[in-house]
Amino acid sequence: MIFFYVLCCIEYQRAEDMNSSPGSFPRLNRMTGWVLFVISSLVYLLTLEPTVSFWDCGEFILSSFRLQVGHPPGAPLFLMIGRIATFFALGDTSKVAFMMNAFSAISSGFTIMFLFWTITHLVRKVYSDEDGNENRHLPVILGSGIIGALAYTFSDTFWFSAVEGELYALSSLVTGIVFWAMLKWEEEADDPLSGRWIILIFYIMGLGLGIHRLNLLVLPVLVLVYYFRIYEVTARGVINAILVAVALLGSVVFILIPGVPRVAGWFELLFVNGLGLPYNTGLIIFVLVLIAVLVFGIRYSLNRNKPAMNYIFTAITVIMIGYSSYAMIMIRSSARPPMNQNNPSDIFSLSYYINMEQYGSAPKLFGHYYSAPIVDVSRRVAGYNKLNGKYEPYYRPDYEYKEEFMTIFPRMYSPDPDHEQAYKYWGKIKGRRYTVTSGSEKEVIVCPTFAENLRYFFRYQTGFMYLRYFMWNFAGRQNDFQGNGNPIHGNWISGIKFIDEARLGDQDDLPADLRDNPGKNTYFFLPLLAGLLGMFWQYRKDRNGFWLVLSLFIMTGVAIIFYLNQYPNQPRERDYAYAGSFYAFAIWIGLGFTFIYESFSKFAKEKVSAAAAFIFVLLAVPVLMAVENWDDHDRSGRYTARDIGANYLMSCAPNSVLFTYGDNDSFPVWYVQDVEQVRPDVRVANLSYIQAGWYIDMMRQKAFESDPLPLSLPPEKYVDGVRDQLPVSNRIDKPVDLVQVVQFAGQDDRKYKLDISGRGDYLNYIPSSSFVIEVDSAKVVANGTVKEYFSDRIVSPMIWRYSESDALKGDLAIMDLIATNKWERPIYYSTTVPSSQYHGLEEYFVQEGIAYRVVPIRTSRSDDGEYGMIDPEVMYDNMMNKYKWGNAADPSVYLDENNKRMLSNFRRIFGNLGKALLVAGDTTRAVEAARRGLEIVPPEKMPNDFFVISLAEVLLRAGEEEEGMKIINDVIAYSKEYLEYSVNIQPGREFGMDYPTGINMQALLDINNLAIDLGLQDLERRVAEDVTKYYSLLYSSQ
Repeated sequence: MIFFYVLCCIEYQRAEDMNSSPGSFPRLNRMTGWVLFVISSLVYLLTLEPTVSFWDCGEFILSSFRLQVGHPPGAPLFLMIGRIATFFALGDTSKVAFMMNAFSAISSGFTIMFLFWTITHLVRKVYSDEDGNENRHLPVILGSGIIGALAYTFSDTFWFSAVEGELYALSSLVTGIVFWAMLKWEEEADDPLSGRWIILIFYIMGLGLGIHRLNLLVLPVLVLVYYFRIYEVTARGVINAILVAVALLGSVVFILIPGVPRVAGWFELLFVNGLGLPYNTGLIIFVLVLIAVLVFGIRYSLNRNKPAMNYIFTAITVIMIGYSSYAMIMIRSSARPPMNQNNPSDIFSLSYYINMEQYGSAPKLFGHYYSAPIVDVSRRVAGYNKLNGKYEPYYRPDYEYKEEFMTIFPRMYSPDPDHEQAYKYWGKIKGRRYTVTSGSEKEVIVCPTFAENLRYFFRYQTGFMYLRYFMWNFAGRQNDFQGNGNPIHGNWISGIKFIDEARLGDQDDLPADLRDNPGKNTYFFLPLLAGLLGMFWQYRKDRNGFWLVLSLFIMTGVAIIFYLNQYPNQPRERDYAYAGSFYAFAIWIGLGFTFIYESFSKFAKEKVSAAAAFIFVLLAVPVLMAVENWDDHDRSGRYTARDIGANYLMSCAPNSVLFTYGDNDSFPVWYVQDVEQVRPDVRVANLSYIQAGWYIDMMRQKAFESDPLPLSLPPEKYVDGVRDQLPVSNRIDKPVDLVQVVQFAGQDDRKYKLDISGRGDYLNYIPSSSFVIEVDSAKVVANGTVKEYFSDRIVSPMIWRYSESDALKGDLAIMDLIATNKWERPIYYSTTVPSSQYHGLEEYFVQEGIAYRVVPIRTSRSDDGEYGMIDPEVMYDNMMNKYKWGNAADPSVYLDENNKRMLSNFRRIFGNLGKALLVAGDTTRAVEAARRGLEIVPPEKMPNDFFVISLAEVLLRAGEEEEGMKIINDVIAYSKEYLEYSVNIQPGREFGMDYPTGINMQALLDINNLAIDLGLQDLERRVAEDVTKYYSLLYSSQ
């Protein structure tokens, strides 16, 4: 880049010597932008993940590959462009994910190009206003753009999204284009045809609705650009412009986007329910009316020469054209593809889908606190089901809370007990106490004060969930572990020792795996300082430009904080949501170069100052960021998510049903089955979704080679709004045939229901908590459900002791499946499904790999924390011969915390297999299993910790004492590092340390018990001393 910059300077000198026209800047500006596009794209292509990643990527890739319907609110334009990207796989399905990832990389490269042009536009404007000689300042203008663009290229958050098949790369590109187009309009505002830029901006925003709504947050910036360019700037004028901007944004976000499908729904109800016409008649008529109104408005405004009206109608029209990409969602949903989330095939389900109602909503301006008692419950229409040619409404409860617990700007609203503890920490809750009567009982409830509410907003939502991410990008990052507020995971650091120590304690005292973590990046505040200098320079030189960039920074930062209103303990880091804010700050980093150049030019000639400042800032900011970030952003060679997804499927017998639960045991599985067609005979069902009627309906259709789930109750018994919750009443105190239980729960007559409130709120219920499942012993052995060597353990009938006081719709569907299946199809639960979802079936789990099979046998008692019984024969074959681990053992492949967490659990499972083989008397294969568990990720990449104790136990019991003791000693050393840190932690910093402290204390306890069991007296004595020491220091005062 330095060489290219020198060439640009030579060209500038040549143009100046020849008295060339000012046209040299546009040419060099365009050329440099494209060079930066190539450089950034190459960086991302070299470091992208070659296949699917964890989290949402698998779902986006498979949805693009077959144009399916992913999770709300959908991204139809992204999917359609992604579909084009998949064509470049040339029929090789193993390359589809790579092409989707490359699509993100190229989109990110274009974002860098537009960022460069944005920065050069802003700097050029300043120098043109000063002396009108832009060629004289060409090295400075280009240098500022290069510095800012490269800083963003290598920034933590943007780089992360650039190398995986997610929509945030394309969304950032849309934001970048829109902001650049605003500046282009400002430049040409005096041209009579400049309005085309405004229409282009609204069209791109409309298209952006088919990617992500974040780009709408630049709307207020457009209003300010217009105001600064057209009107004389005054304080009152700025305030009015801001009010208009907020009103415009609110109109689009809260009226236009949800309002169009809502009004279409009114038409649909009128024409279908009112006039008896076919489904979608009202929708079609609404679309025709909308088109007619927009066309009339445009023609009327042209004929009457009303330019403002014409702009309004044209802007709404092009937004609607972009918004119309959602027609693809309805069309593809009507085709019933294998992935069809929410089944948005009619306007009501589409509205539900677009508005993300399945996730609930967080209060924005007014609402309740987390501890608010409910004083009344009413019903509201939540949606409509298609039944008998009509739309039948279904309802959701609408809660009214005690008035004293309501507040403006509510930030702490989630009643989840885990969230409550975090609220108390971040908000430092003392609160006001109220005595509340519930029945005959009185209870004292603490209500937070408004000051505590604001404290949570500033400490957690703003400080931890935004400023921490901001500082990751421009100061440094502690490690790649997800942070929860403790001092050892995921904090920002600078690399300046005394500053980091004052905030987090001595970083040299951290355990080695955190201290030497690849995700540790330190920039010594240099990018931050460059950005602050750029802010100062722009504020001094171009006040209007400063307010524009600041408004972009705020709207894509603080405004998102306000809108999301995040509860604590998020399941993953959310920095990707704020990439637009970091984009704005990268503009200031580029402008920071101009500040340094002007400072240097006071002591040296302009050309020397430009070259010196460029080299200095280039090395201090973009190069430093690239060097620090490369190792933890280079995903090349990593196939872990793909292979782990395949391993789940390979755990299953033919024609199975596999229950998964979360994103990371579902999306990679769906991807590898849907796209790469690995085990298409297995039906994968997600337990988080199965509580919804649309998902149960989706499970009724054939998908690839897997047959529909066998369910006895007809579809109308599972529609949304019915059987959402079924109390388990235990009116029958003995086991009841599961077939009869399902049929009982499926009755609509009121005599089969309970009035749960005494006010006529009747619900279907489950009459017993014990279910009889008939077992044909000969059949289950013949079809492989029970292996011959387990035939003496068969229980007939099988008694399922349901462990919950309520069943949900999905639980009824599972009961129906088990009752109807009659042991024809194997049923599995992935080992990552939380135990809260087992509901008593764990008594009949047989582990055959990284999945449990439901088998009608009497299982042996499991170890603490384990479930079911191991089938060592099947599990050995799966784990040793069928599973792959995605190059996890390769020293050059980077494993982030998410990958390590998954692989740690698999190490433990290898240990369980080894112990089962020892019990079976197969010492040789037990040792092989233990060693394979250690080989999938060597200790150099993932230290021996709590999860390898079972592997060490296998080796010790098998007589491999030296090998086993080495592992044990590694675990002891590792655990003591964490415990020493916990013992010496400064008072007030203990929050969030329960898990790292507890699991390492448990490691010592388990080793102590193992030493006692094996008679290893020296080990027992040594570990017992440590256990006593740390227990007394950490827990004796509690």
